[in-house]
Amino acid sequence: MPMAARKPPRLTLTLLPDRLAVCRLAPDAALPPWLDWSGGLISLTRTADELSIVCAEERVPDTVQAERGWRALKVLGPLDFALTGILAGLAAPLAEAGISLFALSTYDTDYILVRAADLERALAALRQSCDLVQP
Repeated sequence: MPMAARKPPRLTLTLLPDRLAVCRLAPDAALPPWLDWSGGLISLTRTADELSIVCAEERVPDTVQAERGWRALKVLGPLDFALTGILAGLAAPLAEAGISLFALSTYDTDYILVRAADLERALAALRQSCDLVQP
């Protein structure tokens, strides 16, 4: 079967327990002392424009520019780098349900964040194309 015609595999997702925040700091900001490296999902991305941090909402001071109230779904992996359409397969049912997402990728897998207020609708939309398991 040609590569373009291959359908992505049915994905298995698990809901992570923490409420998360997506933070924006200045591009030259040092790593903040309020980060807790002992567990949970933490993601840092530095560009010429900003330092973005995703971490447990409870760790973020009120003075930090942040969008709070996110929940994360992890695609059980590891995923082969040759796979295509993983994020598209997650984004499409959420877009059809009118739910925005924030996506993260690591070496082994992908994560999607949805607002906690949209979580139940997001899970319902994703159940049609994904398997959901408890952590």
